[in-house]
This record gives sequence, structure tokens and C-alpha cells, in this order.
Amino acid sequence: MTIAPDHARQGASHLYRAMRNFLQSVDDTLPGKFEITKEGIVHDMMSPGGPHEVTAAHISRRLEKIMPDELLAHTGAPDVEDEPEGIMRHPDVMVLAWADLNVQGSIDPHTLIAAIEVVSKSNPNNDWVTKMRDYPLMGVPIYVIFDPRTGEGAVLTDIHSTPDGPRYATRKDFVYGEDVTIGDWTIPTEGLPRYES
Repeated sequence: MTIAPDHARQGASHLYRAMRNFLQSVDDTLPGKFEITKEGIVHDMMSPGGPHEVTAAHISRRLEKIMPDELLAHTGAPDVEDEPEGIMRHPDVMVLAWADLNVQGSIDPHTLIAAIEVVSKSNPNNDWVTKMRDYPLMGVPIYVIFDPRTGEGAVLTDIHSTPDGPRYATRKDFVYGEDVTIGDWTIPTEGLPRYES
């Protein structure tokens, strides 16, 4: 384990806060979606729409039909933020308790049961690479990817330590048409839309 000196931590913290303040200042003035990773700001120029939003809505509805009433599969704001790690993400669907949504500001990532992402047509590496690294760093126990480009996806679980930091140890791939298990719940993937070429 590497422990950064206090001045290095403070510098990283200042940089993160500067990026966070910048995103708050441009909120609603620039198109697309902004997130903060270890490398800096990620900007997905394309505002999600069509198959992306329909997929998120289907996943949310299918989960909420079978989950207990005290849980929800939320598709709205706010962001999920881990300031000590310098990461701010906005999952397409967050599985969490109603009580953990009822907070001022960002959601604590340690309260999430699962983060679910629908792969962006314009920036697939954000979901398949950087979020696969960031979510275990933030302590999110289950990360699920649905990819309308290929009609495939993956469920990642079992965070473990590696020389490069926490990573998911277990990956279960699926194809659209199969049932997928997210935590304690299994939902169908039948009828989820695909991106047009």
C-alpha cells in the first residue's frame, strides 16, 4: 500500500475540488454528461437518448417489480461521489435504499447495492474500462454493464485487493435474451433495444 504524503493528498484534493467547482459552474450550460475520474473530467458529448434511456428505464422497472419496497432502482440525480478518492460518477441506474437517497448533495457510494451502466455509443471505454476501475475504488459492491452496441453485458462483483488497487474478482458475462442476476434479484434482458449501426 502506498501512502501519499500530506502535501500530495492536499494537492489532489484541491485539484478535485477545482474540477468539481468547474462542473457546477457549467451545469446545464453545456450539453452531455460530465464525470470525474482519477485522470480528470470525462465529458460524454452525446446526451443520452433513445436505446440508452429506454434500456435504463427497463432495467429500473424490472428491478423495482421484484425488490422490497424499501429499495429502489433510481435513474435520476444526484451523483455518486467519493471525494477522498477524487471520483464523481453518475450511474445510469443506482440500486439503493430510499433512506440513502434522502440526502443533501451527492450519494455516498458505500450505500449503493449496485451501479448499473448502459454503454454509451460515443464513449464505450468510459463504461468498460474506467468505471470498471473506479467503482471498486469507491466501494460499490456490484457493477453491471449493459451494452446496446453488442447486445451483451457483464456483472462484476467480489471486490479484492490487487497491486493496482481494489478490483472486481468475479465477472459473469451475459447476452441479451438471457436472465441476469443483480445481487438478490434476477431480471430478463429480453426486448432491450440495440443501437442502430
